[in-house]
Amino acid sequence: MRILLVEDEQALGTWLSKALEHAGIQVDWLDNGLLADRALQHGDYDALVLDLGLPSMDGRMVLQRLRARDQRLPTLILTAQDALDIRVAALHAGADDFLLKPFALAELEARLHALVRRARGSEHARHACGPLIYDSGRKQFQLAGQLLTLSPRELSVLRVLILRSGEPLSKAQILERVFSDDEDVHPEAVEVFIYRLRKRLDGKGVRIVTLRGLGYVLEAD
Repeated sequence: MRILLVEDEQALGTWLSKALEHAGIQVDWLDNGLLADRALQHGDYDALVLDLGLPSMDGRMVLQRLRARDQRLPTLILTAQDALDIRVAALHAGADDFLLKPFALAELEARLHALVRRARGSEHARHACGPLIYDSGRKQFQLAGQLLTLSPRELSVLRVLILRSGEPLSKAQILERVFSDDEDVHPEAVEVFIYRLRKRLDGKGVRIVTLRGLGYVLEAD
Protein backbone atom coordinates (compact mmCIF):
# COMPACT_ATOMS: atom_id res chain seq x y z
CA MET A 1 0.00 0.00 0.00
CA ARG A 2 1.25 3.47 -0.87
CA ILE A 3 -0.27 6.49 0.86
CA LEU A 4 0.11 10.25 0.81
CA LEU A 5 0.42 11.69 4.32
CA VAL A 6 -0.30 15.42 4.57
CA GLU A 7 0.60 16.67 8.05
CA ASP A 8 2.36 19.91 9.00
CA GLU A 9 3.37 18.88 12.54
CA GLN A 10 6.97 17.88 11.90
CA ALA A 11 7.34 15.55 14.88
CA LEU A 12 4.09 13.74 14.11
CA GLY A 13 4.84 13.52 10.39
CA THR A 14 8.31 12.11 11.00
CA TRP A 15 7.06 9.54 13.49
CA LEU A 16 4.10 8.46 11.36
CA SER A 17 6.20 8.08 8.21
CA LYS A 18 8.74 5.84 9.93
CA ALA A 19 6.16 3.83 11.88
CA LEU A 20 3.91 3.15 8.88
CA GLU A 21 6.83 2.21 6.65
CA HIS A 22 7.99 -0.21 9.35
CA ALA A 23 4.48 -1.73 9.10
CA GLY A 24 4.92 -2.21 5.35
CA ILE A 25 3.08 0.91 4.15
CA GLN A 26 4.92 3.14 1.68
CA VAL A 27 4.55 6.79 2.76
CA ASP A 28 5.01 10.02 0.83
CA TRP A 29 4.88 12.84 3.41
CA LEU A 30 4.10 16.49 2.64
CA ASP A 31 3.51 19.34 5.10
CA ASN A 32 1.83 21.79 2.75
CA GLY A 33 -1.68 21.75 1.29
CA LEU A 34 -0.74 23.26 -2.06
CA LEU A 35 2.06 20.72 -2.59
CA ALA A 36 -0.36 17.95 -1.62
CA ASP A 37 -2.90 19.14 -4.20
CA ARG A 38 -0.21 19.00 -6.89
CA ALA A 39 1.01 15.57 -5.79
CA LEU A 40 -2.52 14.17 -5.87
CA GLN A 41 -2.91 15.25 -9.49
CA HIS A 42 0.04 13.15 -10.57
CA GLY A 43 0.73 10.55 -7.86
CA ASP A 44 -0.41 6.94 -7.74
CA TYR A 45 -1.71 6.36 -4.20
CA ASP A 46 -3.95 3.84 -2.45
CA ALA A 47 -5.11 6.23 0.28
CA LEU A 48 -4.76 9.78 1.60
CA VAL A 49 -4.19 10.69 5.27
CA LEU A 50 -5.00 14.37 5.56
CA ASP A 51 -4.70 16.94 8.34
CA LEU A 52 -7.19 19.82 8.16
CA GLY A 53 -5.01 22.68 9.40
CA LEU A 54 -2.36 23.10 6.70
CA PRO A 55 -0.33 26.02 5.31
CA SER A 56 -0.96 27.38 1.78
CA MET A 57 -4.20 25.39 1.34
CA ASP A 58 -6.23 23.86 4.16
CA GLY A 59 -7.19 20.20 4.22
CA ARG A 60 -10.84 20.80 3.35
CA MET A 61 -9.85 22.62 0.16
CA VAL A 62 -7.39 19.85 -0.74
CA LEU A 63 -10.21 17.34 -0.33
CA GLN A 64 -12.74 19.43 -2.25
CA ARG A 65 -10.35 19.79 -5.19
CA LEU A 66 -9.59 16.05 -5.10
CA ARG A 67 -13.29 15.18 -5.37
CA ALA A 68 -13.93 17.88 -7.96
CA ARG A 69 -11.45 16.04 -10.20
CA ASP A 70 -13.53 12.90 -9.60
CA GLN A 71 -10.62 11.21 -7.84
CA ARG A 72 -12.13 8.62 -5.51
CA LEU A 73 -9.02 8.08 -3.43
CA PRO A 74 -9.95 6.77 0.07
CA THR A 75 -9.33 9.64 2.48
CA LEU A 76 -8.86 9.58 6.24
CA ILE A 77 -8.89 12.89 8.10
CA LEU A 78 -6.55 13.40 11.04
CA THR A 79 -7.74 16.21 13.30
CA ALA A 80 -7.49 17.47 16.86
CA GLN A 81 -10.84 19.22 16.39
CA ASP A 82 -13.76 17.18 17.68
CA ALA A 83 -16.51 19.66 16.82
CA LEU A 84 -19.51 18.12 15.05
CA ASP A 85 -19.73 20.87 12.44
CA ILE A 86 -16.10 20.30 11.43
CA ARG A 87 -16.66 16.56 10.95
CA VAL A 88 -19.89 17.16 9.01
CA ALA A 89 -18.20 19.70 6.72
CA ALA A 90 -15.35 17.28 5.98
CA LEU A 91 -17.82 14.49 5.23
CA HIS A 92 -19.67 16.74 2.82
CA ALA A 93 -16.33 17.55 1.20
CA GLY A 94 -15.75 13.84 0.59
CA ALA A 95 -13.92 12.39 3.60
CA ASP A 96 -14.28 8.64 4.15
CA ASP A 97 -13.15 8.37 7.78
CA PHE A 98 -11.90 10.36 10.79
CA LEU A 99 -9.30 9.81 13.45
CA LEU A 100 -8.93 12.21 16.35
CA LYS A 101 -5.52 13.19 17.67
CA PRO A 102 -3.96 11.71 19.74
CA PHE A 103 -4.50 8.24 18.30
CA ALA A 104 -3.00 4.76 18.41
CA LEU A 105 -0.86 3.71 15.44
CA ALA A 106 -2.57 0.30 15.32
CA GLU A 107 -5.96 1.98 14.87
CA LEU A 108 -4.70 4.18 12.05
CA GLU A 109 -3.17 1.18 10.27
CA ALA A 110 -6.38 -0.85 10.67
CA ARG A 111 -8.55 1.99 9.38
CA LEU A 112 -6.30 2.48 6.34
CA HIS A 113 -6.47 -1.20 5.41
CA ALA A 114 -10.26 -1.15 5.86
CA LEU A 115 -10.63 1.93 3.64
CA VAL A 116 -8.52 0.41 0.88
CA ARG A 117 -10.38 -2.92 1.06
CA ARG A 118 -13.74 -1.17 0.79
CA ALA A 119 -12.50 0.93 -2.14
CA ARG A 120 -11.50 -2.27 -3.95
CA GLY A 121 -14.87 -3.88 -3.26
CA SER A 122 -13.63 -6.32 -0.64
CA GLU A 123 -14.13 -6.38 3.11
CA HIS A 124 -11.71 -9.26 3.53
CA ALA A 125 -8.06 -8.90 4.48
CA ARG A 126 -7.15 -11.71 2.09
CA HIS A 127 -6.16 -11.17 -1.53
CA ALA A 128 -5.91 -14.05 -3.97
CA CYS A 129 -4.63 -14.77 -7.44
CA GLY A 130 -5.23 -18.42 -8.31
CA PRO A 131 -3.61 -20.59 -5.59
CA LEU A 132 -1.62 -17.62 -4.23
CA ILE A 133 -3.17 -15.92 -1.18
CA TYR A 134 -1.94 -12.89 0.73
CA ASP A 135 -3.15 -12.33 4.30
CA SER A 136 -2.67 -8.61 4.96
CA GLY A 137 -3.33 -9.03 8.69
CA ARG A 138 -0.51 -11.53 9.13
CA LYS A 139 1.55 -10.14 6.24
CA GLN A 140 2.02 -13.66 4.88
CA PHE A 141 1.66 -15.43 1.54
CA GLN A 142 0.35 -18.94 1.07
CA LEU A 143 0.80 -20.87 -2.15
CA ALA A 144 -1.44 -23.91 -2.64
CA GLY A 145 -2.08 -23.99 1.11
CA GLN A 146 1.59 -23.82 2.10
CA LEU A 147 3.35 -20.84 3.70
CA LEU A 148 5.55 -19.11 1.12
CA THR A 149 8.85 -18.03 2.67
CA LEU A 150 10.12 -14.79 1.12
CA SER A 151 12.70 -12.15 1.90
CA PRO A 152 11.22 -8.78 3.02
CA ARG A 153 11.84 -7.22 -0.41
CA GLU A 154 10.44 -10.22 -2.29
CA LEU A 155 7.35 -10.09 -0.08
CA SER A 156 6.92 -6.36 -0.72
CA VAL A 157 7.19 -6.74 -4.50
CA LEU A 158 4.78 -9.68 -4.58
CA ARG A 159 2.37 -7.82 -2.30
CA VAL A 160 2.31 -4.87 -4.71
CA LEU A 161 1.54 -7.24 -7.58
CA ILE A 162 -1.22 -9.20 -5.84
CA LEU A 163 -2.93 -6.05 -4.58
CA ARG A 164 -3.16 -4.97 -8.22
CA SER A 165 -3.44 -8.44 -9.76
CA GLY A 166 -4.54 -8.38 -13.38
CA GLU A 167 -3.26 -4.82 -13.74
CA PRO A 168 0.23 -4.16 -15.18
CA LEU A 169 2.67 -2.20 -13.02
CA SER A 170 5.78 -0.56 -14.43
CA LYS A 171 9.22 -0.78 -12.83
CA ALA A 172 8.81 2.82 -11.68
CA GLN A 173 5.48 2.09 -9.97
CA ILE A 174 6.93 -0.93 -8.19
CA LEU A 175 9.97 1.06 -7.08
CA GLU A 176 7.75 3.83 -5.70
CA ARG A 177 5.72 1.36 -3.66
CA VAL A 178 8.53 -0.87 -2.39
CA PHE A 179 11.47 1.42 -1.78
CA SER A 180 11.39 4.63 0.23
CA ASP A 181 12.37 7.89 -1.44
CA ASP A 182 15.68 8.14 0.42
CA GLU A 183 16.97 4.85 -0.97
CA ASP A 184 19.13 5.01 -4.09
CA VAL A 185 17.83 1.91 -5.84
CA HIS A 186 18.39 1.21 -9.52
CA PRO A 187 15.31 0.17 -11.55
CA GLU A 188 17.14 -3.02 -12.52
CA ALA A 189 16.67 -4.19 -8.93
CA VAL A 190 13.02 -4.81 -9.78
CA GLU A 191 14.08 -7.29 -12.46
CA VAL A 192 16.15 -9.20 -9.89
CA PHE A 193 13.21 -9.56 -7.51
CA ILE A 194 10.85 -10.48 -10.35
CA TYR A 195 13.31 -13.20 -11.46
CA ARG A 196 13.47 -14.62 -7.93
CA LEU A 197 9.70 -14.58 -7.55
CA ARG A 198 9.18 -16.29 -10.90
CA LYS A 199 11.42 -19.13 -9.77
CA ARG A 200 9.37 -19.53 -6.57
CA LEU A 201 6.06 -19.47 -8.45
CA ASP A 202 7.13 -21.63 -11.41
CA GLY A 203 4.68 -24.44 -12.09
CA LYS A 204 2.48 -23.53 -9.11
CA GLY A 205 -0.58 -22.14 -10.94
CA VAL A 206 0.32 -18.45 -10.84
CA ARG A 207 2.87 -16.44 -12.78
CA ILE A 208 4.31 -12.98 -13.34
CA VAL A 209 3.89 -11.91 -16.97
CA THR A 210 5.84 -9.16 -18.71
CA LEU A 211 3.72 -6.93 -20.93
CA ARG A 212 6.03 -5.05 -23.26
CA GLY A 213 5.80 -1.32 -22.70
CA LEU A 214 3.44 -1.70 -19.74
CA GLY A 215 5.24 -3.64 -17.02
CA TYR A 216 4.57 -6.73 -14.94
CA VAL A 217 1.26 -8.35 -14.11
CA LEU A 218 0.36 -11.20 -11.76
CA GLU A 219 -1.94 -13.78 -13.36
CA ALA A 220 -3.33 -17.20 -12.54
CA ASP A 221 -2.40 -19.93 -15.05
